[in-house]
Amino acid sequence: MPIEPRYLLLALLLALPFAVTAGVKEEKRAQAAVAVLREVQSVPDIEIPESLLSKAYAIAVIPDVVKVGLVVGGRRGKGLISVRQMDGTWSNPAYISITGGSFGFQAGVQSADIILVFRTQRGVDNLVSGKFTLGADASVAAGPVGRQASAATDIELKAEILAYARTRGLFAGIALDGSALAIDYDAIERVYGRGTSPRALFEGRVKGAPTFIVDFRDQLEEQTSR
Repeated sequence: MPIEPRYLLLALLLALPFAVTAGVKEEKRAQAAVAVLREVQSVPDIEIPESLLSKAYAIAVIPDVVKVGLVVGGRRGKGLISVRQMDGTWSNPAYISITGGSFGFQAGVQSADIILVFRTQRGVDNLVSGKFTLGADASVAAGPVGRQASAATDIELKAEILAYARTRGLFAGIALDGSALAIDYDAIERVYGRGTSPRALFEGRVKGAPTFIVDFRDQLEEQTSR
């Protein structure tokens, strides 16, 4: 039975708000990640050392990781991860989530911005293959900041992933052992379209991206090419 035009119009009007708002959360998340990168790297004494960023295989930025639970401490947040291409540029980012324990935060801290510097491909491959646990599926250590880079320990320098957190104006390396990372496929679909895979994003096979994605890539370019 053919659908009457008035009912078709009604269906389109009802669907319009969802179409307009699709990806709004992802846009805000990307904008927050850009701000975190810019602000953290604007203070030489606490920035992630250029020597580490210049050799990064991938970088993840997870703004506003929040504390969940009262009796048993835990954290949860969502962010973006981008992989460096062969020509030195950065891929369109995939969206990710992080969940886990107390992350070594000092008592009373309710939220923090997390930056993960992936130094090898293995950590990214593990992430693409499914949820993986930091410290178990990839070695992770608190990363040195500013002038601390020259005093980094062997453990830090050999870790596959260096972890950083910004809380209440403080920016420093942080312990993330036991925290789980996972691909946020729903967010990827809302931003890039159905069927888009993180592997396709990381390999540069997804062409075209919203402005807020380009802004995130540009910020990575700025912070890793100095």
